[in-house]
Amino acid sequence: MFCKRLNILILLSLIVPVYAAAGDAGVQAAPNGLELPEGYKDWPVISISHRIDNHTLRVIFGNDIAIKAARAGQTNPWPDGAILGKVVWKETAKENWPKAIAPKEFVHAEFMFKDTKAYKTNGTGWQWARWVGMEQKPFGKNAEFSKVCISCHTPVKSSDWVFTTPAQLP
Repeated sequence: MFCKRLNILILLSLIVPVYAAAGDAGVQAAPNGLELPEGYKDWPVISISHRIDNHTLRVIFGNDIAIKAARAGQTNPWPDGAILGKVVWKETAKENWPKAIAPKEFVHAEFMFKDTKAYKTNGTGWQWARWVGMEQKPFGKNAEFSKVCISCHTPVKSSDWVFTTPAQLP
């Protein structure tokens, strides 16, 4: 009986780590080394946006530092340690309410990380990362991809490089 249990335990010790590794493969870091923030799906919402040019809906959220700054109106500049996240979906008309739009397929999750010392060399104090699709594949071929982010965010340089307007709450 002892040998039978021992064999089962040995078999489980071989199977469980393989199963756990396959189910917890994790998401690759962005080409600039930034990691997908753990627990971001549970962060509080800062704002929403709707891009009419590419028919996408966006929810903008933040870590605790970003939320505290947004609620206090201290976002120009955002404090070091703030992380802003944005999840993006294609839009679709609701079947039973055609005048309303709703999320359809997931496009990507993107993040801005504020650290004025670490990201001083790019002239913004921010670093960017994006993960595409439900597979959350890192965006960009190399660390230089963030130059595209900077060029896109240049029109809001005077707003600490951030497009988001925090939604006011009562």
